[in-house]
Amino acid sequence: MVKQPSTNGSSHVLTSVNNNGHDKGEKEQSKVANGSGNRKDSITEEERIAYVSSHFKHILQGVGEDPERQGLLKTPERAAKALMYFTKGYSENIEDVLNNAVFDEDHDEMVIVKDIEMFSMCEHHLVPFMGKVSIGYLPNKKILGLSKLARIVEIFSRRLQIQERLTKQIAVAITEAICPSGVGVVIEATHMCMVMRGVQKISSKTVTSTMLGVFREDPKTREEFLTLVRH
Repeated sequence: MVKQPSTNGSSHVLTSVNNNGHDKGEKEQSKVANGSGNRKDSITEEERIAYVSSHFKHILQGVGEDPERQGLLKTPERAAKALMYFTKGYSENIEDVLNNAVFDEDHDEMVIVKDIEMFSMCEHHLVPFMGKVSIGYLPNKKILGLSKLARIVEIFSRRLQIQERLTKQIAVAITEAICPSGVGVVIEATHMCMVMRGVQKISSKTVTSTMLGVFREDPKTREEFLTLVRH
């Protein structure tokens, strides 16, 4: 026995804003960001894969398939390993990823990295959503290595997610890492739960944004960021 681990073509826009990035909800998200106890050490990765694999076998039976037929013999294990990869963000934390890539720098102009490719899993239907993330921040004596912005996106997207929360978690993580004057995050994504099922709107996209600090408080700063990420 394996132990059970604990655990119509138009775009629509959802915006989340907050003054300082430190309300109760964001503190809870910060806890998740640091990955404390999401994948317990008391169960090995091999045990975890075996556990998930056994349930994938039941799923195959549940949809009317024969898990013993040749083409499906290895499917439960493959699917379990794939799911572990899709959700590997649960075993990662921000401190390890930043890895001393926070630098003292007297740069006071906006830093933007845009069109970061992102893949995640909808927590409602366990199907993918994918798109691009654009991040901007106004430094306050500290900057991040540019690749670390993409790594922060990776940590949070490789979990079961909703796009609204993913957007906010990225912004809060950057705020907590370098205390910038402000952060803006915009995600545009296609959700397979809207394409393959339900309304089946193939060309629909969802756009979410989170603005913290001066990106929320100063309309000119916010507009500069949004203009730059559009071009």
